[in-house]
Amino acid sequence: MTTLQVGVKAPDFTLPTDGGENVTLSSLIGQKVVLFFYPKDNTPGCTKEACSFRDNISTFGDLNTAIIGISKDSVTKHDNFKAKHELNFPLASDADSDICEQYGVFVEKNMYGKKYMGIERSTFLIDESGIIQQIWRKVKVDGHIEAVEQAVSNLAKAA
Repeated sequence: MTTLQVGVKAPDFTLPTDGGENVTLSSLIGQKVVLFFYPKDNTPGCTKEACSFRDNISTFGDLNTAIIGISKDSVTKHDNFKAKHELNFPLASDADSDICEQYGVFVEKNMYGKKYMGIERSTFLIDESGIIQQIWRKVKVDGHIEAVEQAVSNLAKAA
């Protein structure tokens, strides 16, 4: 499993998204990117996190920042999740967990004594050159959007 560090180039990818599109990270060079990996569409924490990004999309847009959500859910599930919650950014499907593994977020989890592999809620802030500037792992949803906004704002001021 890869453990990415701040200061390294973010692994490039092309993934299918809701609406039958694809997203390629390297095509977003020139703007900041917030990649947030989340376990599953339509679960309480994931819904709250996605809706927080939705509600703050204009702030990120003002800071020249794209938002991309990634989970192992299918494109069809993403389409339904996006429509149900009026999400205004792409949701990418990493069904084979290849990208999740490259980013080190597909990990062994433990729930009620049962071990299984799943996505650890994580967020990566990538600068305009494709370099990882900040990583949040084991994200707690409450207060997370504010921390990400602050980091993006600080990065914009430093430029």
